[in-house]
Amino acid sequence: MLLSGIFPPITTPFYPDGKVYYKKLEANVERYSRTPVAGIIVLGSTGEAILLSDEERREVLKTARAAAANQKVLIAGTGIESATETLRLTDYAAELGYDIAMVRTPHYYKGQMKPPNMLAFYRFVADRSALPVIIYNFPQATGYDMPAELAIELAEHSNIVGIKESSGDVEKARKIAEGTRHAKRSAIVTETFSAVTARMMTAAVEGSGTGGEMVPVAVLAGPAKLSSAAISAVGALKTRQKEVGFQVLVGAAHKLEASLQAGAVGAILAFAVAAPTACYEIYAAWKEGDFELARVKQERIAKAAERVVGGLSIPGAKYAMDLNGYFGGPVRLPLLPLTADLKTEVEQLMADIRN
Repeated sequence: MLLSGIFPPITTPFYPDGKVYYKKLEANVERYSRTPVAGIIVLGSTGEAILLSDEERREVLKTARAAAANQKVLIAGTGIESATETLRLTDYAAELGYDIAMVRTPHYYKGQMKPPNMLAFYRFVADRSALPVIIYNFPQATGYDMPAELAIELAEHSNIVGIKESSGDVEKARKIAEGTRHAKRSAIVTETFSAVTARMMTAAVEGSGTGGEMVPVAVLAGPAKLSSAAISAVGALKTRQKEVGFQVLVGAAHKLEASLQAGAVGAILAFAVAAPTACYEIYAAWKEGDFELARVKQERIAKAAERVVGGLSIPGAKYAMDLNGYFGGPVRLPLLPLTADLKTEVEQLMADIRN
């Protein structure tokens, strides 16, 4: 499946008493669906997934799925410390119609997280998952940093299609991209080379009046040797094949342009929850070959992205959302809201970044 573009890892809205505010989640997802982002991540780190109960995770996945537009790729964060529980949540996301599972590295037993452990964990999940899998490496939160060599080895698995590399190390992203160039796959895309998801194909079938059974995700891999020039029709949706490799997405908005130049195909950016269009403009300029414009757009957000997300974390991102018309709202304990001084700082940083 094609993963190019910008993906906001959306937040989980809460009432002041800490309960999940599902109506605001719906409203946020509907609004993201109208932006130029390629897709939406549900239950990522920015979504405070680790602070939710299992029941809440499932309800958040269900609510976001129902509110999302068909043309957006939907990625579910399903990583839990145990492989069996990770697979259980992944299976639930597949039942709902999600397109991809993003699985963070297990990390609690750090002394035991050796290459054989990680290889066994990801292969267990990928072997049994109904969804393609993205590795999620976020050492700032987990304290574990997956070596590039291990990511390159895991890229050999046919159901592990990419990595979210959130270490902020551009040279590491380059190393993974270069080391996985041989991992070629075929994906179904639209005539204009946008991603095609199971939901898009199902919606196209429904629109054609021929029924609406869910399209198996495996179908989206397509025949390995089908010509990219061949056009197929699924209802009103015209598709073709595109060769894609192991896809590297990065997580540091203030290094997006440099990461794209290093071989990343897109990004999953916490800063995009508050400024999706500003992040997309960097990607669009780079994609069109206007590298000078991409650098200008990068400079525009670099300071705000590094401070609001990198420095102030989820409380900062949620307050920036409030400033830009999304519902950020409260965080869940043990996280604390911003002080008045920090709110003023975020307001100044976001003054020219409206979405």
